[in-house]
Amino acid sequence: MTELPQTTPTPDLFSVAGKKVLVTGGTRGIGHMIASGFVLGGAEVIVVSRKQDAVDEAVADLSRFGVCSGYAADLSSETGAQDLANRVTADHAHLDVLVNNAGATWGAPLGEHDTASWERVLNLNVQGVFHTTKFFLDLLGVRASAEEPSRVINIGSIDGIHVPALESYSYGASKAAVHQLTRHLAQRLAPSITVNAVAPGPFESKMMAATLASFGELIAESAPLKRIGRPDDMAGVTLFLASRAGAYVTGAIIPVDGGIATTK
Repeated sequence: MTELPQTTPTPDLFSVAGKKVLVTGGTRGIGHMIASGFVLGGAEVIVVSRKQDAVDEAVADLSRFGVCSGYAADLSSETGAQDLANRVTADHAHLDVLVNNAGATWGAPLGEHDTASWERVLNLNVQGVFHTTKFFLDLLGVRASAEEPSRVINIGSIDGIHVPALESYSYGASKAAVHQLTRHLAQRLAPSITVNAVAPGPFESKMMAATLASFGELIAESAPLKRIGRPDDMAGVTLFLASRAGAYVTGAIIPVDGGIATTK
C-alpha cells in the first residue's frame, strides 16, 4: 500500500484560527469583507479607518462573531502610519497578518487631473502601503519564521493590470505601483514574511457604488464568470494567503475578477 505523503490535515491547512490580523480600511467595502472573513475564521482582528465612528461601528458589528478591536488613523502620511504602529505595538505583542487595504480613487477627464488629485490617491494607495508595512515590520517579525512566515497582503486592483475603462489615471497608476511594490517587498522580506497582492475586480463597495449603479449589469455580463464579486470571494483569497495553504506563495498578484482582466 502506498503511504500518503506527510501533510497538514485539510481543516488546519486553511485555518487562520488564533492569528492576529490588522486590516486597514477594514470598516467598509472590500476591507470589511476581509475583516469579516478573518473574524469568522477565528482570528483576532484589528480594523483601521480614518474615522473613529466608522471604527466603532465596525468593531461593534464584528465583535458579535469573534474578537475585534480598532483604531482611527490617517495612513496617507508617514507620521500617520508611524503613529498607528506605535499605538498598536503598545497594545499588542505581535502581529501575524497585515492587510493593506485602505485606498482612494479619483476619476475625471484628462484635463482635470491636477497635482492635488494625484497626491490624494498616491499618498494613500502607494506611500500608505509602503510606510504602514515598514512601521509594522517589528511586530510582524515577533513570531515569523521561514516555516511559518508572517504575511503582508496588499490590495491592488485589476485596474493596475489592464487599461481601465474609466478616466481614473492616478488610481490605475497607483495600483500598478502597489503590484510592483509587492514584488519588491516580497524579495526583500523573505523568508520570514511573505508579501502578496490581491487585485479585485468589481465588488459591491462605496468606491464602486456609482459605477455599479450605472453599469453593474453590463459589467457582470462582460465578465467570463457572469457576475459581480461576492464577499466570500474576497475573504476566501485572503484567508488562503494567510493560512498554511499560502505559506509558500510570495510576490504573487492574484486577480479576483471573474476573469475580466486576464481572459478578455
